Amino acid sequence: MDADYKQLVQLLPLLPVLAELGRTQHVTETAELLGVPQSTVSRALARASAAVGTELLIRDGRGVRLTQAARTLLPYIESALTELQAGLDLVRHESDVVRGKISISFQHTFGEATLPLLISAFRSRHPEAAFTLSQGARDDCLAELASGQADLALTAPVSAAGSSLSSASLYREPLRLVVHHEHALAGRSSARLQDIRRDPFVAMGPGYGLRSLTDALFREAGFRPRIGFESQDSHTVRGLVSAGLGVSILPPGGHGPGRHVSAETGNLGWTELPLESGLAYREIGLAWRRRKPGPDAEPDPVRLFREMVLLEGPRLLAGLVAARSRSH
Repeated sequence: MDADYKQLVQLLPLLPVLAELGRTQHVTETAELLGVPQSTVSRALARASAAVGTELLIRDGRGVRLTQAARTLLPYIESALTELQAGLDLVRHESDVVRGKISISFQHTFGEATLPLLISAFRSRHPEAAFTLSQGARDDCLAELASGQADLALTAPVSAAGSSLSSASLYREPLRLVVHHEHALAGRSSARLQDIRRDPFVAMGPGYGLRSLTDALFREAGFRPRIGFESQDSHTVRGLVSAGLGVSILPPGGHGPGRHVSAETGNLGWTELPLESGLAYREIGLAWRRRKPGPDAEPDPVRLFREMVLLEGPRLLAGLVAARSRSH
């Protein structure tokens, strides 16, 4: 162990005693204030002097007097104790403030794993934290954020930052072409948008994040899809594809129902193919309102959750994205 570090280890437990001795200049009074025997203070003084390598206090009648070395050291001792107390106050404050509610608006596709993973990580540290949750289309989520009904919005695509809004990307996941397990493309390793030009397309409704992404993909391909059905839920979209009612474009579905066809599922089943397009992905991110200090300042529970998501969210979600993407 480094000699200087060893000296610090020896001194740290003695700092409160030295600080109090510096203020009272009296061993007995210091012992009474700290609630310890006078002999404990005397021994602490002796150990501190030995650790520093010079005398810190000189007895002066019934009291004590600081040596020059002690007068030099004392401001640093008091500063260290002040900093430690500030840290303890902050920890206690953060433990208390997370009792408030955190309001989050999120798209349906993030309710199964993404948001639960983030909430679980936060509640493992702050079990008293409470959440108010609202799910819906991307446009609705951002409208709730803008109106103040939600503190945070989890959307894809990520909301663009502006004068009243801040945002940050958390992760990116691929979009897959989803077809019935007996579709002509089912055995392919990848597909192009042109390959489904004549297929009915099962789409998310207008205002949903996935709808804006698939619209962009079809614009890039140079044609409009033949929309056979519109839905407000990606699970329903996948189910309709499993029934052979069309094809769709969705995030990876993992090992959901219909992934493996069996006698019990009849002819229901779907398979996913990577899309040959540079736009075949979605960027998921968090958005929040810019707030000014004062009555409208960001509540502490919201700030703490937001900071955790921005700092640790990408790492927490990376494994989830990889597992879902590998299962296509």
